[in-house]
Parts: sequence; C-alpha cells; structure tokens
Amino acid sequence: MAMNDSVNILNSAYLAVEYIDSFLPDNPLQQPFKNAWNYMLDNYTKFQIATWGSLIVHEVSYFLLCVPGFIFQFIPYMQKYKIQQDKPETWEKQWKCFKTLLFNHFFIQLPLICGTYYFTEYFNIPYGWEEMPRWYVLVAQCFGCAVIEDAWHYFLHRLLHHKRIYKYIHKVHHEFVSPFGMQAEYAHPLETLILGTGFFIGIVVFCNHVVLLWAWVICRLMETIDVHSGYDVPLNPLHLVPFYAGARFHDFHHMNFIGNYASTFTWWDRLFGTDSQFIAYQEKEKKKQCVAKKKAN
Repeated sequence: MAMNDSVNILNSAYLAVEYIDSFLPDNPLQQPFKNAWNYMLDNYTKFQIATWGSLIVHEVSYFLLCVPGFIFQFIPYMQKYKIQQDKPETWEKQWKCFKTLLFNHFFIQLPLICGTYYFTEYFNIPYGWEEMPRWYVLVAQCFGCAVIEDAWHYFLHRLLHHKRIYKYIHKVHHEFVSPFGMQAEYAHPLETLILGTGFFIGIVVFCNHVVLLWAWVICRLMETIDVHSGYDVPLNPLHLVPFYAGARFHDFHHMNFIGNYASTFTWWDRLFGTDSQFIAYQEKEKKKQCVAKKKAN
C-alpha cells in the first residue's frame, strides 16, 4: 500500500511539472542544441561520442569551472569572501596541483572513460534526440545521483580518515589545508578510484540516455569545485539546493581534518554528529564577530 502511494505521489508530481512546463516559453537554445546533437550523431560513432565526448565534457567543464576561483585571487575585493584569509594560494601549489590533475585525468580517469561505450551498449542506453529525457527529468536524475554519491562519499571518505590508512591514501588530498577549486580532484590514484565509484552508482541506477552521463559530470564537478573553492561567495545559486553543504562546510574539513565528511549534503554529518566541531567553531566565530562589532561601536 505504501509503495502504491509513493508511486502515485511521484506520478502526480511528474504530471504537475509537465503541466507547468507546457506553459513555459520555448527555450531559444533548444533548436541549436538539437542541431548540434544530431550533427554529432551523424558524424561520429557511438564509441567516439561516449569516449572522446565524455573526456572533452569532463576536461572543458573542470577547467572552466575552476576559472572564477582562480581569478578571485587577483581581485582584492573578493578577498573578503575567502574563508581562510591567512592562507593565500601560491603559484607553486597551483602548478603542483595542475600536474597531478593531468596525471589523474589521463592515466586514471581516461581508462575508466574508455569503458563508457561498453556500458551504454550493455544496458542498451540510447543516444538519439527523440529519446532524450525532458529537462525536469534530467534535473531529478542528477539530484538522485547526488544523493547516492553523497552517501557513498560520506562512509568511504570517513573510512579513508581512519588512522591506519589515512597516511597512505587520503593524506595526499589534505596536502592543502586551505583548498582552492582546482584541487577538487587532487588525490591519490587509489582515492580517485575509491571515491569515484560513487559517481557511477547513480548512473547505473538512473541512466536512460547518454546525456545524463554528461549532465551528471557537469553537476558533480560544479559542486566539488565550489566546495573546494576556498571562497564563500554570496548569491551562490548552489545554496538554493536543500541541505547543500557549501564551501565553508568543506573548507572546515580541510582546516580541521576531522568531521564534515559528506561531499554535497549535510544530513549524514548531522545524523552521526560528525559536524559537532564545525558547529562549535561557527558559534565561536559568531561570538568573535559580536565582540568585534561592540568594540567598533
């Protein structure tokens, strides 16, 4: 009975969104996107689309999303939004990070990406324009992928902090106490494989079109680069996502090394109390700010 009720609720929600969508104006980018997508299908094989297309989406998205945070370090006005203001970025650290990223991207992640075509063939996942899910379905699927990845990340990330194995794997990622956007995928190759597995679980569960692979890549990169940016910028649209952790939440993890283990949401840390030190730290900072304001007045 409960299962039927859940299905009915989901169906009703789907119909409601579909009804609202029918009143929205046509997306002016839809036709150019359709033309580009069909051109890709007509001129490239499925293997080329799944392999090289996925690599291009990942590389272009990753480094484009890193650009704002990289530029912030040269803008004095933005420094008031930097979380750890006493630890500025250095060229030496950024260059070291970039070199490690290139190794991980092309020697660890690329071999995994090469399996994308065989994954889509095995599960008979379509590439065509007509089978592409509507935007709201894609958004819901990406959110579902994020929920699954977040659960995997929390428990495996917490395990990697165990004192017996921390120094062998996860210590590499914590080399930077004050993170910056490009450092999001700076990690030991084993960590890339262990935590990266969570990315693929949602794909296995939800994927009904190859476009979800690319949409979820972009969403995941947007989130992980944001939380590693080192800047808590106001009017960040990601803060509209319910229970979103954000840069300040994850920045504390790099500064403190203990707690705040989840990647995207706050509920696992709240449930297991692993955000207690972060909450205490926030309260302490608020008291400092109140004292500073009283002295200023």
